[in-house]
Amino acid sequence: MTGPEDAVTERTAQGAFLLVDKPRGPSSHQVTAWVRDLVGVEVAGHAGTLDPNVSGLLWIGIGPALKLIPLVLEFPKRYVGAVVLHADVPPREVDRVLAEFVGPVYQTPPVRSAVKRERRVRTIHRLARLESEGTRHLIDLTADSGTYVRTLAVDLGDALGVGGHLEELRRIGTGPFAETASVRLESLADAAAARAAGDPAPMLALLHPIDEVWREFPAVVVKEGAASAIAHGAGLASGGILALPRSFAAGASVVLVDRQGALLAIGTARHDSDAIRSVPRGWVVDATRVFADPARFPALWQRAKPVGPRTGG
Repeated sequence: MTGPEDAVTERTAQGAFLLVDKPRGPSSHQVTAWVRDLVGVEVAGHAGTLDPNVSGLLWIGIGPALKLIPLVLEFPKRYVGAVVLHADVPPREVDRVLAEFVGPVYQTPPVRSAVKRERRVRTIHRLARLESEGTRHLIDLTADSGTYVRTLAVDLGDALGVGGHLEELRRIGTGPFAETASVRLESLADAAAARAAGDPAPMLALLHPIDEVWREFPAVVVKEGAASAIAHGAGLASGGILALPRSFAAGASVVLVDRQGALLAIGTARHDSDAIRSVPRGWVVDATRVFADPARFPALWQRAKPVGPRTGG
C-alpha cells in the first residue's frame, strides 16, 4: 500500500499544476522558481506571463504538465484593472467606447515587451466598466491570451480623446480556473513545511491533476494499434479512430485518448470532425506532444505475420 508521500511523488511524476496567486513585485519567472523549490521538483514552468507589478492567477506546471502549456495558452484570460483617464469623461461615454473594443483588435507589443514587436490580432471577449471614481475607472476584461492590457488602456484613452494609462491590474481567471482556486505563496510554504514534518496531505491537496486541463478540449478516442503508433511518434490516420465524442473544426487543438480514457497525446486536427473519418490517407491529427510511454505500448505494426503452410509440389 502506498502512503500520502508516495501520492505526492506520483502526482508530480505524472505531471501536475498549481494555481498560484502571484503577488505584485516578483516576476513570473521568480515565482515559478520559488514554487519549484517549495514543491521539491526539478522542472516547473508557467503559462501566461504576468508583469512584476501585476498580481493574480498564475498557472504553473510541473514535469509532464509542461507539455500542456500550448493548451493553457488557448484559454482566455480574465482581468480586473484600474484605468486612469487624463481628463474627466462621462461614464456613459466610457461605456460606449468600451463596447467598441469588444471583438478582434490590432495590438503592437509595448516597447519594453520581451517579444518581437509585430502587430497582431487579439480578441476581446468582454469589456465592461464596473465602477468609476473621477478619472479612475475599474474595468472587467476577458480576452485572448497574449492581449496587452496596458496597450488597451492607452488605446481607450486615445479613442476618448483624452489619453489614459493602466494604473493597476489583476488576473482573476484563466479559462475554467478562477482566482478563488489559487493559493498564496505563504500557504504553499506552509504546505511544504508540513510535508517536511511528515504530513504531505496539504501539498497533495494543492497539486491539480493534468486532466483538469486537457478535458476542456475535444477528445479523439483511438484504437489499440493507433495508440501504439502514437506512443512511438506517429500521427493519427482516420482508420485509427474509435469515437469522436465532441465536434471540432480543422486547426483545433484536440486530445488523443485510448479506449480507457487515458491521455496519449495532444495534437492539431487537420480536418473538421464531421469529415475526418472519410479521409482516405495521411494523418488526420498531428500529434504535437506525446504523453504515452512507448515502453508500455508494443510496436504492433512490427509484429511478424504468421507464415502459413506451403502448398505445391
